[in-house]
Amino acid sequence: MTLVQKIAEDLKKSIKDKNESRTSCLRMIKTALKNAQVEKRGELKDEEAQGVISSMIRKGEEAAAEFRRGKREDLALKEEREIKVFYEYLPEQLTAAEVERILRETIGELGATNVKDLGKVMKAAMQRMAGRVQGKEVNEIARKLLS
Repeated sequence: MTLVQKIAEDLKKSIKDKNESRTSCLRMIKTALKNAQVEKRGELKDEEAQGVISSMIRKGEEAAAEFRRGKREDLALKEEREIKVFYEYLPEQLTAAEVERILRETIGELGATNVKDLGKVMKAAMQRMAGRVQGKEVNEIARKLLS
């Protein structure tokens, strides 16, 4: 069963269980995946679907931060609840220590020495960690290691 099919099945179950917040989140995911399929003009592979969901997580985190700056804690908490549902459809996320270890290996393999090599390091590292970590986190750790 593909990730897209699993989300569709979970949506049906959520509707039957009358879990409105989960149903809403799954509908958002399904809509985003459908839009990506239309854009691609074909079925999405699991890795592509995970990329769409990762993008939704990033946008949700940015929205929660904006809501907090606007003193709207209720909306920030709603975004964070949605993010938790989104994470259920991604592989287990890497810890900061695991990300740092993979980055050190990648930097060593590429012979990167300074921040000018950040692009090469990010490209190689994100291919190795696809779907298991947010790019922003990788970028921050990579900058620290290359400085």
